[in-house]
Amino acid sequence: MALNFHQLHIFYTVAEKGSFSHAAGALHMTQPAVTMQVQSLEDYFGVKLFHRSTKKIELSEAGRALMPFAKNSIELIRETDVAMSKFTKMIEGRLQLGASLTMGEYILPRLLGPFSKDYPNISVSMKVMNTTQILDEVLGHQLNFGLVEAPIHHPDVLTEAILSDELKLIVPADHPLADMEVVTLEEVLKYPFVLREQGSGTRRVMEEEFARCNMDCSTMKIVMELGSTGAIKSAVEAGLGISILSQSSVKHEVTLGLFKVKTIENIRFERSFYAIYLNSTLLPISAVSFMTFLRQEELSRFL
Repeated sequence: MALNFHQLHIFYTVAEKGSFSHAAGALHMTQPAVTMQVQSLEDYFGVKLFHRSTKKIELSEAGRALMPFAKNSIELIRETDVAMSKFTKMIEGRLQLGASLTMGEYILPRLLGPFSKDYPNISVSMKVMNTTQILDEVLGHQLNFGLVEAPIHHPDVLTEAILSDELKLIVPADHPLADMEVVTLEEVLKYPFVLREQGSGTRRVMEEEFARCNMDCSTMKIVMELGSTGAIKSAVEAGLGISILSQSSVKHEVTLGLFKVKTIENIRFERSFYAIYLNSTLLPISAVSFMTFLRQEELSRFL
């Protein structure tokens, strides 16, 4: 019998989950099949990899020694998939992903067209949800991976920065700030703001940058807090206030001459979008190809 990656992957998942049954669920296998593969690996090495009891399992000394090699093998396969994905334009498959509001409504639709040209045989199914829902569906194996606006801290999930974005000051085209060459923070704070709700990724990026500039956000004239980018754009268009949004979300309004996008002097609202996926599951090649495509794209090309 030869050592194979599949068995190492199963062994690593059992060790990470601390349970044969939990590993079976994560790997979409039956528990007897998982047990059999681990036993085959133990037979290959001629040593027990786990100490089993009725309540729990623990790695043996040999199992602990094997763990870094098993982890490295998984990472090597992932790296191999990434390296080879650009040569596999004719791959087929279904890509199931979740995306947060800004990603799903304003950014990914512009990227999916070029991706489909490169990979015409991959069908894409995308759900636009909040970050909590995306995490739940990734953990439940309902999605291959998710794209969110803030890093996720969860023991079963890997988080990877995959795209960069920049927020800008958004004002109506007839606003006093619209034609100013240099917009200072002092000038901006004279006007009412319409913002995303507390806790949103967009709001957090704005507040962190203002804090870096030693500005107290309580000095802002916030007249409205809204739960969606679309609602904010409608409020700005109606003249209720100015806002700070991803410039990718107002491309249409800028093209129509409704909004002007301005930079506040000495301030940059930069952020990353993140891919999240299970650390115990190898992504299908369709997902690897899409993530490789995103890493290589300059978001500014689509703005």
